Amino acid sequence: MFSWILALLLALVVWSLATAWFWLVKRRRKETRLGLNALAGMHWRDFSEIVRRAMREQRGLQDVPGEVDDSRAPRSDFLMDDGQHRWLLSCKHGRAYRIGTAAVNELGAAARLAGARGGILITEGMVERDGRTAAEKQGVEVLDGNLLWPLLQPYLPGDMEARVKNEARREAIRRISIAALGSLTLGLLVGMGYMTARLDNDNTAAVPAAQPARAVAPAPVTVPAAATPPAAPHATAAAVGGIEADPDPATLARYQKELTRTLAGQAGVVSAFWLTRQTLSINRSGEIDAMWPRICAEVKRYPALRTVRIQLNPRPGVDEPVRWRQCTTL
Repeated sequence: MFSWILALLLALVVWSLATAWFWLVKRRRKETRLGLNALAGMHWRDFSEIVRRAMREQRGLQDVPGEVDDSRAPRSDFLMDDGQHRWLLSCKHGRAYRIGTAAVNELGAAARLAGARGGILITEGMVERDGRTAAEKQGVEVLDGNLLWPLLQPYLPGDMEARVKNEARREAIRRISIAALGSLTLGLLVGMGYMTARLDNDNTAAVPAAQPARAVAPAPVTVPAAATPPAAPHATAAAVGGIEADPDPATLARYQKELTRTLAGQAGVVSAFWLTRQTLSINRSGEIDAMWPRICAEVKRYPALRTVRIQLNPRPGVDEPVRWRQCTTL
């Protein structure tokens, strides 16, 4: 009886911990991810409108007279005033943004030119570590990813917010149900193992100790050297440099992230991000001929990414077309 009580308590403890994790942590992360996707899917005008509304109601900022117009031309920067100082809001609308030092420095310079005290950078994407360091120096506040969703969530259309929350809730409940089955199975195994151990101990105690017999050591058997089979060679080979040539999807995504981070640190590269799984986009400030050998050197380090298409965007302020290149062809 004690074994089954122990198993039940163990199952309840494991299930309670799993429930707390899936509901309090994983559900919120899922909701944030779905919410950011929903924000990224909005039209630019609707997104900028809820951003300005959030700034008005939560920060006390107001649109600067003459800065807001009803034209249909896309705008990403807005001047707002808190009664004492002006602030320049810059909206980078989309999940694909990976913002570094250059974009933050540009926003800081634009804020100073506009007579603003500082800037507020808003994006559903992500600001890299070097971009955050630059933001502290430039007086730019960063609202991205996990910080942006709680700010804008109250201003989403009701059906969109409900859809996001319901989907995150369904996913959490499904995982909690699976955890309940796993906890029950674990409890049963522990209970049966405890009972088996008790039965073995009882049987051992019931058998009287027999007089030990003199053990006769068996004669050693000599095996001829020629009869010893040769050791089998290792059949597997490690991946070159620790990088797999045929990685799984999760590993490939990690390689892609490592590559964009490395390229963003190259001289002449402003930023790098993936448009599709096979298309890498690079914003540059340097000459293509000087940058290309370094770019290919980094791309070729990953066998699974050698043949991706690379889109080289025009330099800011230079009238030149987009260039497409490929480091290696099939």
